[in-house]
Amino acid sequence: MEQNFFVKSHGLGNEYVVLDEDNITFPLSQEAIKTICNVHFGIGSDGILLKTDSKVADFGLRIFNPDGSEAEKSGNGLRIFCKYLYDYGFTNGKTEFTVETKGGIVRAKIEKIENGRAKVITIDMGKATFNPKEIPVNVDADEVIDYPLELDGKTFLMNCVSVGNPHCVIVVDELDEETVKTYGPKIENHPIFPNRTNVQFVKPIDKSTVEIRIWERGAGYTLASGSSSSAVASVMVKKGITDKNVKVLMPGGQLNIEIDDEFNIRMTGEVEEICSGILSPELVNKFKEV
Repeated sequence: MEQNFFVKSHGLGNEYVVLDEDNITFPLSQEAIKTICNVHFGIGSDGILLKTDSKVADFGLRIFNPDGSEAEKSGNGLRIFCKYLYDYGFTNGKTEFTVETKGGIVRAKIEKIENGRAKVITIDMGKATFNPKEIPVNVDADEVIDYPLELDGKTFLMNCVSVGNPHCVIVVDELDEETVKTYGPKIENHPIFPNRTNVQFVKPIDKSTVEIRIWERGAGYTLASGSSSSAVASVMVKKGITDKNVKVLMPGGQLNIEIDDEFNIRMTGEVEEICSGILSPELVNKFKEV
């Protein structure tokens, strides 16, 4: 594998660039992340996945948003990363392995292989927590369920949960993209969330299906998100709106989420590689000069 080799893949339209810490010749600074993720000056991506070593899991993963901030966990990012590990021989053909993230250790299983490459992947996303201090959200309550948040004369009923990263889920009768893009960033950066938050607007369809729109912390409006789907399913089960097996519909596609009695989360969905290549020396030299 040549130095500065990259792979770009997507999970339901949520795209990431994968790099190997042992293979790149430049510091992955905030400026480097922003440039690589920029569609005009770089490759264009919703984030960067950096393969690292781990002492507690089979592999280590750091996840970076396009604004240069670091995320604790990403469901689509994890599936993309696991596809990369399998497709490029890091797992030595094993279809089950563990990955250490900032948001905890997750277990992965390659469910479907096509032409020797991973196609469908299941991730055990860990356990949802509704404890405000663990999310975190600055609310003096045991749980933040249907908690009113006033913004610009509107009242949003927040349901807050962490699935390794913070989420604010809002149940609505109808989905409106403009509302998501207008109020998503305001909720993300509201002082009630000390680490900011991901935001989801969800429309229940039936006892096993919901449709969502996503404002992702550090990335903005997003076609799909695995951690957002996990958070939404957890809240839907918590509120008794759906059963424990939930189909989450997004503009980018569908994820299947299973929630057990202890609120452990299992996510299954497809991934697809877009391209691979070598970062140009002209691009890399800019990062070395900084």
